[in-house]
Amino acid sequence: MMGLERALIELLLHFVTHDALNAFLRSPQHTASLVGCLIAVCGALLGTFLLLRGMSLTSDAISHTVLLGIVLAFMLMTGAGLEGDTASPWLILGAAAAGVGTVVLTEALHRSGLVRQDAALGLAFPLLFAIAVILVSRFVDDVHLDDDAVLVGEIGLAWANTNSHCFANCESLRITPEHPAAQQTRQCANCRELNISPRDERAEFREVCGNCGVYTPAQAWSAGLLDEVPTLVFFPKSITVMLVLTALTVGFVAVFYKELKLTTFDAALAKSLGFRPAALTYALMILVSLVAVGAFDAVGSILVIAFFIIPPAAAYLLTDRLSGMLLLSPIIGGAGAFFGYDLARGWLFGMLPVAEGIAALNAVFGLQLREVWDSSISASVVLTMFVIFVLVWILSPRYGLVVSAVRRANSRRRFDDQVVLAHIHNHQGTPSHAIELRAATLHQHFRWTPQKMNRVLMRLRALGFVSLEAGSAILTQRGDAHVHAFRKQLLVAHNIPDIDPTQP
Repeated sequence: MMGLERALIELLLHFVTHDALNAFLRSPQHTASLVGCLIAVCGALLGTFLLLRGMSLTSDAISHTVLLGIVLAFMLMTGAGLEGDTASPWLILGAAAAGVGTVVLTEALHRSGLVRQDAALGLAFPLLFAIAVILVSRFVDDVHLDDDAVLVGEIGLAWANTNSHCFANCESLRITPEHPAAQQTRQCANCRELNISPRDERAEFREVCGNCGVYTPAQAWSAGLLDEVPTLVFFPKSITVMLVLTALTVGFVAVFYKELKLTTFDAALAKSLGFRPAALTYALMILVSLVAVGAFDAVGSILVIAFFIIPPAAAYLLTDRLSGMLLLSPIIGGAGAFFGYDLARGWLFGMLPVAEGIAALNAVFGLQLREVWDSSISASVVLTMFVIFVLVWILSPRYGLVVSAVRRANSRRRFDDQVVLAHIHNHQGTPSHAIELRAATLHQHFRWTPQKMNRVLMRLRALGFVSLEAGSAILTQRGDAHVHAFRKQLLVAHNIPDIDPTQP
């Protein structure tokens, strides 16, 4: 990772100065937005296929069960005498294995024919998560897990967890007792042995160097031990991890796009053509596990689920094409990550002040809500994505609530129009013409209100389908042609031969 970071920094330094790069990366908002956008890309691309496969909540299960893989890998590392580094690739591999294990166990339960798919998932992931919790509490008791950090995370602190890279004046500094900058202090030599206080008269003291040791350029500069400023660039670790995962995810989707598409929509056909749907499913789950672990520090194990589900769900309402979903999902997730930071500071989409909105609610409804907005950044990101989803759900030009309501209203109007036109066509020119088609009483034959019938007749007259003669509704030439065309469409749609009832 360090080599990759350094190569990336050297590339960026061709375009900006190290001071400008540090200023950008040391900004909590810039780093949080960048990390959030990278997580959004990974989650949205993988989540699209999970959504279309009906496996969206598998991301929830994996985000919990990766803890088992992390704990087992940590125990194996410490048992082998290795240092239990939380950034070790072995922990990431363990997490990926746990994710695949979740899918394997779920499929085994489902294929038994005795348990449904959703129930199998509900059995598998609580079991594996419970085993992980027991292992942590019984065998890894010296590791502290912060529940808030695990569940919620804090993407606003991603800028502080960095690696430092030096590009000039990079000599390490060794402080020895003879060094001019060495600081001599007194230390009690027998206080611990005799269990006495340093103020005890039996205490014996010795001179020790308080700041001796080897300092990196960054540490030496921070301690004020250098005269020349080293050229340092501080690169957040989360950016590196998510850049690698984003490259893997984009590469995987690009290389196996056709195979993923075929196995997602017709697994049986894919298998008959020689593809391996199960292998692709496991590969997909491995990537989901890796992304869940990579996003662990930034957004926590629960909120990462939102990146897998909300953007694809919103994109699903906007397009019927897989390529369109794969394009729109990352954009929606990235917008949620970008504007989520603004929401945490009290601005919805960077324009609407939340505090003033709360104050307005208090004034209108007499509420006593706290008007000072103070929210978690990660939670605000998810809330922003959900607001975007609600807006899409309401305003989508394809499947939005507004369009659906308009479409249903138009369907009802067309149905009412066709019913009235058919009634007029059937009774026009018959002995019952005067009774059945009298405009004043026409509504009684349909059990409608007079107001509804008046609206329908006004609409049909405006369209030129109906006219009123001597108080009766009759079809115009245009209306008669419309009725015959509609009748023909129905016969064709239901594959019924068109027989003229006037012919023998």
